[in-house]
Amino acid sequence: MTVPSEEELAEYEQERPARRLRPALDRVISVWCAIISVGVLVQVFAPLPQGTQFYLVIFLAAILPITLLCYRGFRVPAFINPFKARSHDDPGVADWILALVALAVCVYPLFDFDGYLERRQAPSALDVAAGAVLLILLLEACRRTTGWVLPAFSLVFIAYAYYGGYLPYTWSLSHQGFNFDAIIAQFTMGTAGFYGTPLTVAASYIVLFTIYGAVLDYSGAGKFFIDLSFALFKRSRTAPGRTVTMAGFLLGTVSGSGTATAVSLGTVSWPILRRAGYPAEPAGGMLAASGIGAILSPPTLGAAAFIIAEFLQVSYLKVLGFAVIPTLLYYLGILLAIEIDARKHETSAAETSQDSALRLLLRFGYHFLSLFVIIAFMAVDVPPFKAVVYAVIIQFGLSFLDREHRLTGRPLFKALAQGTRSVLPVAATCATAGVIVAVTTQTGLGLNLAEIIVDAARGLTDNHTVVLILTVVLSGFAVLILGLAVPVTASFIIAAVIIAPALINLGVTRPEAYMFIFYYAVLSEVSPPTALAAVATSAITGGKVIPTMWQAWKYTLPAFLVPFAFVLTDNGAHLLGQGSFVGMVWTTVVSMLAVAALAVVTGGWVFVRATWLERAICVPAAALLLYLAPVTITAGICLLLVAVVINLVRRQRQASAEEGTLAS
Repeated sequence: MTVPSEEELAEYEQERPARRLRPALDRVISVWCAIISVGVLVQVFAPLPQGTQFYLVIFLAAILPITLLCYRGFRVPAFINPFKARSHDDPGVADWILALVALAVCVYPLFDFDGYLERRQAPSALDVAAGAVLLILLLEACRRTTGWVLPAFSLVFIAYAYYGGYLPYTWSLSHQGFNFDAIIAQFTMGTAGFYGTPLTVAASYIVLFTIYGAVLDYSGAGKFFIDLSFALFKRSRTAPGRTVTMAGFLLGTVSGSGTATAVSLGTVSWPILRRAGYPAEPAGGMLAASGIGAILSPPTLGAAAFIIAEFLQVSYLKVLGFAVIPTLLYYLGILLAIEIDARKHETSAAETSQDSALRLLLRFGYHFLSLFVIIAFMAVDVPPFKAVVYAVIIQFGLSFLDREHRLTGRPLFKALAQGTRSVLPVAATCATAGVIVAVTTQTGLGLNLAEIIVDAARGLTDNHTVVLILTVVLSGFAVLILGLAVPVTASFIIAAVIIAPALINLGVTRPEAYMFIFYYAVLSEVSPPTALAAVATSAITGGKVIPTMWQAWKYTLPAFLVPFAFVLTDNGAHLLGQGSFVGMVWTTVVSMLAVAALAVVTGGWVFVRATWLERAICVPAAALLLYLAPVTITAGICLLLVAVVINLVRRQRQASAEEGTLAS
């Protein structure tokens, strides 16, 4: 079984495609990226004595210039820019100038770092000028990697910080107002701006996991995970769908990107799904859902999970614990949808691998070891950034067990370079998102907006439960809409500082609020009308884009609704692994029944094809079950039983009718 080439994945590995550089320049950039990776790994065990902010300044100085070189700016006609070669996609003169200026303004604070920080309350003209240029370059780097939306958001927030003092003092959004010098100082000299939590997470956690993912991939783990999944299921009609689901889960530990995982998976598995009888649109939806599930699932969640750990000041292992039960419910929904689709589309078994799963496990099962090592180290309170470095070292040693994928000179160099290249758009996003965090902190905007959201809900009713439901629904829509335009990490950060306070003010705990936002930020990748993951898989299967989006939504529906369970009721906290073991068990079982009801609604099948009445009955059944209160659970189970009994009676009547037809 082969995996896609780097060229095939180029469009989906980052938020926007990077340049295709000439070999000579590409080697230079790769050497620089590999050096950064080595420096990041060394920093874990030999941190700079000047502290975290000093390291972040160096990290941004190393990352920002190559981001401006590796990602396209505005396209300039050749007759205006004669220095730009026509036969390749190298950066032009303007890009090199921007990169050099970026390097200069990034390293500027390092010449007198202590004095630079001491001038925060009264920055010099040079401090402000350098900070303003850095702001412009970060906005441009973010625009190149993710598009216009996040830079536009940032400009709106900057305008609010400057002009907010002119708003009437009776308005909730008014504040004292800040001059340009104070705004720039907050961005560059404090710990809530460019060098705040988002960039800290990118430079201390995310880059290490991208390096680990690259080492896994180049050592053959990605190929092994796909081959193993295809070897496990061979002879049932649901085997192809189960294979895709498991392969997506395993491959996501290497990729770290939901859309890239879906593309990798689709390239190798679509021919098998087609042979099994899956139409293009359901297959594309299944691939998209499986890819997205990879960044919702332990042991390696999406990048935003590291930010959750930092915001909550808890261990990353704790965040993994939050995700365990929702992950089980997510994949239960996919598996039930696979069972239903296999019957609806009358799929057949398809031979997926010539190798046995046991043989593959005995030969290449060592690839799982480094994943287990990460969990084991974090379980004994080893910080995740150290645990992942240990995993990198172990995976490097294990690579020599496979002659084809030994991480000797060139492969190791490529893995180190790819590790840093993968983090470029994330680092640009995190640094730019620092603008929003800084303004929100400086002006108190988060609390003000939270009050506005809650007051809007209270304007419709005084009932606390209804107010909470309205606020949660509005928050979910807001995160989804935000996620349609910006990457997952950026949408999470923005929503965490603006929307989370509204939920917390209504009694939702911080872990519940942040995990709710995390799930909706990730699910924006399969939400119509953009749904990048579904667009990518429809290109592979040849299916229609919009129907593929709706199929992906069908497969992921439990992930859209289960987060409501852990923010609307006290019992919902059990779904995040909080509370007693008995509480976690019964809430999981009840939620599984709710997921089964949702599968009937979206799939239209129980024992035989479900009627509109049976599907309609299952809608309130699922909602009542997910509320996780004794009264609603009882009512939900009764409704679900009614739908099941009606369907069972219909099946028996159909069977009797068929027997009568055969007898006659």
